[in-house]
Amino acid sequence: EGGKPIITTLEGDIAESANVIRFQAETIGKLYDQIPSSPADQVGMIIREPVGVCGAITPWNFPVQMAVWKMAPALATGNTMVIKPSEMTTLSCLRLAELAKEAGLPDGVLNVVTGYGPTAGEALTRHMQVDMCSFTGSGTTGRLVLQASAESNLKRIALECGGKSPQIIFADATNLDHVADNIMDGAYWNMGENCSCGARLIVHKSLKAAILQKLVDRIPDWKVGDPLNVHTKAGPMISQTHTQKVMGYMESAKQQATLVVGGSKTLEMSDDEATNNFIDLTIFDNVETGMDFAQEEIFGPILSILTFDTEDEAVFLANDTKYGLAASLYTTDLSRAHRVARQIKAGAVSINCFSEGSLATPFGGYKESGFAGRDNGVHAQEQYTELKTIWMQL
Repeated sequence: EGGKPIITTLEGDIAESANVIRFQAETIGKLYDQIPSSPADQVGMIIREPVGVCGAITPWNFPVQMAVWKMAPALATGNTMVIKPSEMTTLSCLRLAELAKEAGLPDGVLNVVTGYGPTAGEALTRHMQVDMCSFTGSGTTGRLVLQASAESNLKRIALECGGKSPQIIFADATNLDHVADNIMDGAYWNMGENCSCGARLIVHKSLKAAILQKLVDRIPDWKVGDPLNVHTKAGPMISQTHTQKVMGYMESAKQQATLVVGGSKTLEMSDDEATNNFIDLTIFDNVETGMDFAQEEIFGPILSILTFDTEDEAVFLANDTKYGLAASLYTTDLSRAHRVARQIKAGAVSINCFSEGSLATPFGGYKESGFAGRDNGVHAQEQYTELKTIWMQL
């Protein structure tokens, strides 16, 4: 539906979504209320109750998975939910609702409202009977969601607003083939249309040449083409408008840095410039942290290479962004791994691999990447519940 390679959808999105539903359904029975200490003639109870009616505004890059990340914990904790999917990928969410009805979910528990952000999305975020809204998307729209809450009923808001994730390669990193494979996954998975995309490669100067060569050697293996072909690893951009945005950053990068590979549309897919949304996997070298394309979330297959000499410099470069969603680092020094992971301001840090964690670990960001709440894990259920104290005199 969104141009995602079919093999990625089958092996990733759909299977992962089913597992999230199972996890959240199982976990709710293992969460307990609390009894705090109290005088002998009194009893205190701390309980959680459903928020009520929850809204969810989901993006186009993972239409089923993002809906499930919000739907599963919300329903598990006893709420109802209204989902407004992206207008570019509505069919997936509508089918999800059909399957929920077939599975026996009562009418009105899970609802899908299609439409555009300024109409359907704004109506949802301003509705006085919606008690909470979870949003995944751009920071610009996230701010509008917060504004709508402030100007209506102060409904609880949880935001996940993208990232510009660093991949840090220290000089002591070994098994560079493994490192290169993970860098490719981090940078180009889902065509770079991924919030945790590792778009900034921060590599020690002594390893840059070796790592760069391994990345260039791997580019041909990442076939750009028909997303329905099981051998395709990178499909088209989501739309012509988005393609133009990505290509705009591409042209800006060509003026500021050194193009290593890629840098244009994949002509073998279409020779019609206006309708061709396939972009070659691209690498830029000699990038400086202040360059616009090294700071902004592009949501496309562009990898920027920055270099460092010292650990402090690597940490500075990793944190030199308004985002803080994810990061990865490669080192054989266990102390360094722990030390740097704690210094990076990101919601998820992977060591010697590219990963967002699992369905059991919370996912969300620091700084402008996130605002209250987390998806996944038992922590996802917290944002869909109210905490209540009950105090009883015996």
